[in-house]
Amino acid sequence: MTIRERLWEAALDQYGYVTSGDAARLNIPDGELPKLAARRKLVRVAQGVYRFPEFAVSPNDQLMEAVLWTRDPLAALSHESALDAYELSDVNPDVIHVTVPRRKNPIRRNNMPAEYVIHYQDLEPGQRGWWEQIPTVAPATAIDQAMLTTARPDLIRQAIDQALSRGLINRATAARQRKALREAFT
Repeated sequence: MTIRERLWEAALDQYGYVTSGDAARLNIPDGELPKLAARRKLVRVAQGVYRFPEFAVSPNDQLMEAVLWTRDPLAALSHESALDAYELSDVNPDVIHVTVPRRKNPIRRNNMPAEYVIHYQDLEPGQRGWWEQIPTVAPATAIDQAMLTTARPDLIRQAIDQALSRGLINRATAARQRKALREAFT
């Protein structure tokens, strides 16, 4: 199996994207991704992030790219971006929110695309999930996070109601979140 074929297998689960981390996990030597990009077999989209040009483009590409851009295997779509992905409220974020674990050296803002907002939070396994193959915080976590960053309590209330009605959170979680919402906005 060629290097490109091995990378293709990883890209299938990531909207056609591969990272330098994927290459390392596959024991592919450093420098192979740039070589493939130079031969136009891959397209470099960001430092350490590449895409197969023949992979079908989807509306979710930018969300996967944002998560992979962090180059953190525990990164997850979060906050209002996760609420929007889960269709829990009429929130319409103008940036893509991604949460990564707390770290000693934060991601440098001068390298960050303007449309990304990186949050630092150590997520428990139950706070992480998947949406359309993209690592995403769980609905309850997205609601808790959005409560801290959005100025629209009506959108949070809507998210709680939607998540409860769709069985994504239980009654106890909804009650806790409604109480926190009242306390935050009174």
